[in-house]
Amino acid sequence: MNTTGYTTYLKAKKSILSGNMLFSKRPDLWLPKYWPTYFTRSKDVFLWDLKKKKLTDMLFAVGQNTLGYCNDEVDREVLKCIKNGNLTSLNYPEEIILSKKLIQLHPWADLVKFARSGGEANAIAVRIARCASINENIAVCGYHGWHDWYLAANIKKKKLDQHLIKGLEPSGVPKKLRDTIFTFNYGDIETLEKLVLTKNIGIIKMEVARGSLPNIEFLKRVRSLCNKKKIILIFDECTSGFRRTLGGLHLTTAVEPDIAMFGKALGNGYAITAVIGKKNIMLKAKESFISSTFWTERIGFVAGISTLEVMKYSKSWLKLIQNGKYINSIWRKLAKKYSLKIKISGIESITSFDFEQNINNYYKTYLAQEMLKKNYLSSNLIYLSVLHNKKIIDKYSLVLDKIFKDLSELKYPQEIKKKLRGPICGISFSRLNN
Repeated sequence: MNTTGYTTYLKAKKSILSGNMLFSKRPDLWLPKYWPTYFTRSKDVFLWDLKKKKLTDMLFAVGQNTLGYCNDEVDREVLKCIKNGNLTSLNYPEEIILSKKLIQLHPWADLVKFARSGGEANAIAVRIARCASINENIAVCGYHGWHDWYLAANIKKKKLDQHLIKGLEPSGVPKKLRDTIFTFNYGDIETLEKLVLTKNIGIIKMEVARGSLPNIEFLKRVRSLCNKKKIILIFDECTSGFRRTLGGLHLTTAVEPDIAMFGKALGNGYAITAVIGKKNIMLKAKESFISSTFWTERIGFVAGISTLEVMKYSKSWLKLIQNGKYINSIWRKLAKKYSLKIKISGIESITSFDFEQNINNYYKTYLAQEMLKKNYLSSNLIYLSVLHNKKIIDKYSLVLDKIFKDLSELKYPQEIKKKLRGPICGISFSRLNN
């Protein structure tokens, strides 16, 4: 097997902190020593590695390209933008156009603030909410980025074990932020109500769904609690947005937040995120300072406008749901065929499966290893694109069938360990495995 990508990653660690910019793209999470790690080209559902080897991407992490890699229509508009200039002394009309489109899709919202990453969007939302709230403390559920406000939940205890990564140390986070962030589990309204009564909670920040489709009754109770206690409700839709409807997943629940964030799919691979909110809350941020040079670059706005247009006419979310349901049926069929116990999680377009706990990482590593031999970039999860259609999934299914058969016949741990070319993969985000 080719080790070029991993060798390059080891070289990268000598000049780049942690080796790269995104935790989820570290090779040890997938296939230590043999993960391709770097790409030279992408198109549709295909990648080419450093050796120019073509791979079918059945991972598609981390969910930014729902229209497939290098969508022709989006890229065409971006190229026009580049020729006309990207970042200048003046602002661009495209930011107005994109803001109006997002507000039209979410009639409860009045104003928009744009950024370029999900972490930034989360930090902006928190700043705005704290400007508008009497109480500064926050109750959180789910994953919301890397900033101090969020990691402060781990200062006293490892409260983010079920929301981010187990055992994460809050190194570098000011200790004075202790007891400003409190966690609750999705669906646990009793714990949330207790936090509100005892911890001066002014903001509730959460993902609309975790591990399954939205729990509408729970979301309604959260909204009611916020109304009663004058708490600002924030929905983090950086990952879930535009995957089950044209807009936020919350539109399918009839539960409206006060603030919501979108990212990833919004620009189909180009950097653009958005914070939308109610006027009376958003305007409070005028008393603060929220600004950044590269929030004004033109490419993101152009990509966002074009992406929304393609999504609208193609009804991309329906294709994502269809593709997700089909790949889930394949997983269930093969697991039953070979008597393998798996647990499938997630909404249809962000779906994953886990093997039994004691063998999960060994089996995941073997799966990634054997799929790569057949030129598939694959693990136990996938962020579906519209191009992961039946034809692509059927070809993938033929390869996965052989691997599931192997796993059913290999004895754990002695035989499976002998079959692995390198170490087992590391842990990933807890939110991907719920």
